[in-house]
Amino acid sequence: MSRDQLFLLPPGFADRGERQYCPECAELWGLLAYYPAIKATLDVNYEGVAHPRKQLVARLGEGNWNCPTLVLAAESPEGPGVKRVDEARYIDNARDMGRYWAALYGTAVPR
Repeated sequence: MSRDQLFLLPPGFADRGERQYCPECAELWGLLAYYPAIKATLDVNYEGVAHPRKQLVARLGEGNWNCPTLVLAAESPEGPGVKRVDEARYIDNARDMGRYWAALYGTAVPR
């Protein structure tokens, strides 16, 4: 059985001459700290800040390189916020991931 793949920007990446972080990626790290059982079900992958983000493009096609993105395994259930491109299913923002995991695992929903 394959696992869901979560794609994030690394914490403290360099861009435009300064160290930055992605607020949505940080939100997900907080959510995964609240609910470590969810983190145990997926693989976390870091992409660089520069486009195109090769791992995401390989899975979702050109132009689909937003981080954070959750690429669902074939066995993963449908749920709120799931998008499709060809055979791939994915969620491309932190709030929809929170809603998806709440529907799947019974956790709290994002406000």
